[in-house]
Amino acid sequence: MAIHLTPTELARESGLERREVIVKCMELGVPIFQGRIDKTLFLASLDESALAEQPEVSAA
Repeated sequence: MAIHLTPTELARESGLERREVIVKCMELGVPIFQGRIDKTLFLASLDESALAEQPEVSAA
């Protein structure tokens, strides 16, 4: 199983468009090194970003 993927391969695995993968990398600070992206770091950053965007629900 490959860990370092091209934006196209990562898009296929994550269900995003290739352009969205590149934009998210830039937004989240995930490096693209020699045309490859660390899949684990990308998905973890994406999950963390999604959690941070969710509004906090108060139990009232």
